Amino acid sequence: MPIMPRWPRVEGVMSRVIHVFRKPDRFVAGTVGEPGDRTFYLQASEDVRTISVTIEKQQVVVLAERLGALLEEVASRFGADVPEHVPDDLVDTEPLGVPVEEEFRVGTMGLGWDADSGAVVVELLAITEGEVDETVVLDDTEEGPDAVRVFLTPVAARAFAERADRVVNAGRKPCPLCGEPLDPAGHICPRQNGYRRDVDVTED
Repeated sequence: MPIMPRWPRVEGVMSRVIHVFRKPDRFVAGTVGEPGDRTFYLQASEDVRTISVTIEKQQVVVLAERLGALLEEVASRFGADVPEHVPDDLVDTEPLGVPVEEEFRVGTMGLGWDADSGAVVVELLAITEGEVDETVVLDDTEEGPDAVRVFLTPVAARAFAERADRVVNAGRKPCPLCGEPLDPAGHICPRQNGYRRDVDVTED
């Protein structure tokens, strides 16, 4: 989670594609599908451009947690004005923009702080077969996987994290006995010695 005093500009023609959103109108986590069979996406929009990438649920959890940690760090190190919470009306609750078309599946994620613009930088790199050299994360090198790079104000970063938490927790409700997700078709609960109970599952 590097703290970057300066941020290089993306210039020239590169062999890899880096989709840069310096002033996004929207950057959100969302899902497509029913609880228990959801596909998670991150979607960035700016003017007429919209990019959607698929991401694992656990990656969304990690990203939200690390954004919170980064915001605390930049507040203490740089004196940035970072809200502890954002009003509900500033948290985007609208569904993903359609059509949702996958640009790539996220493999590696990076976070940074652009001191010049006072923005959090989120970078999402496409998954690759081999290991990603960490030097390509948050860098404009010509070699490496395609990426989406989004600049967020501290308020927008906090709002993203709060929505991400809500999206993650909007799936199947946990079993009151074992804590495992309930399945609308029925649930085999280990606390009931594997006895299958039919349950009334209310979807969020």
